Amino acid sequence: MGKTTFNSDVEAADALKESYEKLRKEIGQVIVGQDETVRLLLTAIFCQGHCLLVGVPGLAKTLLIQTIADALDLDFNRIQFTPDLMPSDIVGSETLDNERNFRFVKGPVFANIILADEINRTPPKTQSALLESMQEYAVTVAGEKHNLEKPFFVLATQNPIEQEGTYPLPEAQLDRFMFMVNLDYPSFQQELDIVKATTTDIKKKVNKVLGGDEIINFQHLVRRVPVADNVVEYAVNLVHKTRPNSERASAQANEFLDWGAGPRASQNLILAAKCNALINGKYSPDIEDVKAVAIAVLRHRIVRNFKAEAEGMGIEKIINDML
Repeated sequence: MGKTTFNSDVEAADALKESYEKLRKEIGQVIVGQDETVRLLLTAIFCQGHCLLVGVPGLAKTLLIQTIADALDLDFNRIQFTPDLMPSDIVGSETLDNERNFRFVKGPVFANIILADEINRTPPKTQSALLESMQEYAVTVAGEKHNLEKPFFVLATQNPIEQEGTYPLPEAQLDRFMFMVNLDYPSFQQELDIVKATTTDIKKKVNKVLGGDEIINFQHLVRRVPVADNVVEYAVNLVHKTRPNSERASAQANEFLDWGAGPRASQNLILAAKCNALINGKYSPDIEDVKAVAIAVLRHRIVRNFKAEAEGMGIEKIINDML
């Protein structure tokens, strides 16, 4: 897939929408339903963001990410997180070669798409091995910095933290993920379709739709999208509403939250709103685009207090009330 040049940003925006529709169609050959999850995952990729998928085992989280990787002409590595995984198993390590010189052997993090499978089944020390790569697009081993090739995405899966043998992700690591996407059980009809499609000997082939250069072009395009001041103010005000006991705190935040979202949430709301506008055929986002991504951006960045948990007040309900 070669590098595509466009005569204008409008032409590039139309091409992004077209590529998005093609990707959805290819992914839909393998994945039944999950339209909202696919939208958010592709939005994160076009925004140069990382994504965390949360759901009980067996909901095709891994299959979904592998299918997206198949539709993109990029290097893909899967890292299975286990309690005995070490940081060097992710980033790589220095070894002695035959001439007794130290040589850096790259770990699986050196790829364009990283599937961090069941990321919360490994202790925090190993989880944090991904922090530098997610933020700096580089890893440091033995004092030497090694840059990762772009585009680079971490798409992680996580089991609900109530399950046995899981370690909650630290807030600093959670904040590196643009979206947290919750996967739910399929409907009866969707499950019928899944069973029919997956219990035969026929394998659906996914065609490559986009290459690395095209994705990087689209990432730059998303950042060039103009945004009206009132939309930026709405996004920043929404984030300020989540901060309890602050000047703009909402009644819900003061009553039900211990911690609110930080400035990275405001940045991600605007970036995701820009991309959401483009994939829906608009050239600039409005407040509805901010609302369309708000829950996925905020749900892992705010912390409920004891009263919220005792009263069964869910994160989504709190965010919806603020919206």
